[in-house]
Amino acid sequence: MTLLDFRPRAERPAAASSRGRRWGDDRPPTPPRSLIVALVLASASLMTLDKAGALDPVRHGVASVVGPAETGVSTLVSPLTGLPSWVRTQSGLRDDVARLEEENAALRAQVATAPYDAARLREYDGLAALAGDLGYAMVPAHVVAMGPGQSFSDTVTIDAGSDAGLRRDLTVVASGGLVGRVLDVTRTTATVLLITDADAVVGGRVAATMDVGTVRGHGGIGAETRLDLQLVDQRAVPARDDLVVTWGSQGQTAGPFVAGVPIGRVTHVYSSVRETSQRAVLDPFVDFGSLDLVGVIVPTGTVSDRGVIQADGSLSPAVRGGGDAR
Repeated sequence: MTLLDFRPRAERPAAASSRGRRWGDDRPPTPPRSLIVALVLASASLMTLDKAGALDPVRHGVASVVGPAETGVSTLVSPLTGLPSWVRTQSGLRDDVARLEEENAALRAQVATAPYDAARLREYDGLAALAGDLGYAMVPAHVVAMGPGQSFSDTVTIDAGSDAGLRRDLTVVASGGLVGRVLDVTRTTATVLLITDADAVVGGRVAATMDVGTVRGHGGIGAETRLDLQLVDQRAVPARDDLVVTWGSQGQTAGPFVAGVPIGRVTHVYSSVRETSQRAVLDPFVDFGSLDLVGVIVPTGTVSDRGVIQADGSLSPAVRGGGDAR
């Protein structure tokens, strides 16, 4: 039988829930004091045992079981964790390899071209020395083509023209001696008639006796290229190994050939009974089969689009506009 409570609501006692807390109370339940005391005692016991070393066997046992597992996991995971660093390293190595390959290619090119560069340097040094010996200024140029030009067979094309201060009938030399004369000129190139051409004629002088004559070519360029010297004095007989140079007005550059340029040496002398004259064969100083750097003798003060080798062997700077600036 249920008893009815007729007291006001405020005076009635609170009804306990089936779980031991008020209805609508959302606070977490408080653990019993006995559990807290037990945990504190257990912690104190473990600390005491650990300090006394009683837990060392347990610790070693756990380590022996967990250690291999940790090692295995580390072995499996380490490649993944090191992947970003590996990618960066590989990219850096590829860049290093590419850079080293470029450097090696550049070094191989330098080694391959070193003999060529050394030969060109020797040619330039020889040209500067010849300018000092002759006392003339020169415009340096390179041979860019060989072959017949106009009505002549033995001609070459050089990479200097009117912009470099060149004009027709200027003397062309190499470090060894006489090459020929300028036959035709454009703004950037010039055609040079070689003294080996069959129609080329050069005034020559035997240095030892001062006898003069004409030097003619036979045509053809090669190791066996020879020149003929016909002296004006038919009684004069040049000696073997006599030096033959050009003759003309010393210090003048107006003629096709300036004076004193080495041409070659006498190798043989032949007598002509019919003409009662002597014909000497010359071995030219210049190797026409390997022409590269040449010098065109120009008047002092010539304005050029490139450096000019002066009579003292020095190199004057190029002038913008070159020959057009005069």
